[in-house]
Amino acid sequence: MDYFLTEEQTMIRDLCRQIAEEKIRPQSAELDEKEEFPWEIIKVLGQSDMFRIFIEEKYGGTGGGVFEFSIATEELSRACAGVAIGYAGTALGAYPIMMFGSEEQKKKYLPDIASGKRLAAFALTESAAGSDAAAIQVSAKKEGEHYIINGTKQWITNGGEAEIYVVFAVTNRSRGARGISAFIVEKGTKGFDFGKKEKKLGIRASATRELVFTDCKIPEENLLNREGMGFPIVMATLDKSRPGIAAQAVGIAQGALDLTVEYAKKREQFGNPITAFQGIQFMLADMATQIEAARALTYAVCREIDRGAKKISKDSAMAKLFASDMAMKVTIDCVQIFGGYGYMKDYPIEKYMRDAKITQIYEGTNQIQRSIIAAKLIKENAGKNKAG
Repeated sequence: MDYFLTEEQTMIRDLCRQIAEEKIRPQSAELDEKEEFPWEIIKVLGQSDMFRIFIEEKYGGTGGGVFEFSIATEELSRACAGVAIGYAGTALGAYPIMMFGSEEQKKKYLPDIASGKRLAAFALTESAAGSDAAAIQVSAKKEGEHYIINGTKQWITNGGEAEIYVVFAVTNRSRGARGISAFIVEKGTKGFDFGKKEKKLGIRASATRELVFTDCKIPEENLLNREGMGFPIVMATLDKSRPGIAAQAVGIAQGALDLTVEYAKKREQFGNPITAFQGIQFMLADMATQIEAARALTYAVCREIDRGAKKISKDSAMAKLFASDMAMKVTIDCVQIFGGYGYMKDYPIEKYMRDAKITQIYEGTNQIQRSIIAAKLIKENAGKNKAG
């Protein structure tokens, strides 16, 4: 379908597709097997100005929006979602600074992110605080002109590789969710260390680590916005970033389908390529339709956000929910078409299925997305009835 991309958006798509095919795909299996963070590819993305596309021009970016970022993420994910999330996780870490940071904070951190010199990370999740973001236990206590952070974050994307972390901590436990604040913490700060690197089912080229804070002392100017704004920052950031996960899911599914069509044309059974069989044709047709529907929804939500729409929670959740469920179904069907070969690591298709699963989990499980969508629907319906 023609999504009426601008000249700049087309250039971003084509350049990322070229990087994906020339730099990522040849290394994808090895990076997955060795669980290596793809620093050489990240450097290529930096040199290609891909980190600039989601940063404002005044801070070294090119002023693109969620749509441009999602186009890039989709194309990179067609070759390897593990590599793509190293890129996308930096945008997730940069968004809170972009939306809520002071002018001084933006000038200090965003230019280095835009150039690809330093990666960023979003540190919210803990062992007992996943879907229930308000249940975090990491604390930040004010002492003079500093804050002292203690506790452990878990499953943080880009953990250990990023140098700029937006960390959410409790500053006033008696206020519940309203007592959470956000802080910028730099790698190398005394009292800030890294725990184990997780071994994962998929996106194995991505670094996922614990962050450990032991009397970590940071200056009060590292507080993002003001005390008690942590939870609104979380919600606003995820509303803006979830279409990126949808784009990742679309890219995974499209990459899997591309490989499957190519395989099905060559694979013969009963004297014919398996594409001659109606059962296979119907599966391919359904997959292509589901991918295009998810892409259309994702692009529409991205454009809505970039136009400045305020009430985006429901639509953002819908895009993430629909695209990630689609990616899981499509990749399972792709493995089925590959048959026994699909179950073997000699063929790349099983990796797509493993990578797809995380899109249903991170940045809010799909059960949480359904709760968000339902809550917004019920609230909107109540407002209409009251108005009537």
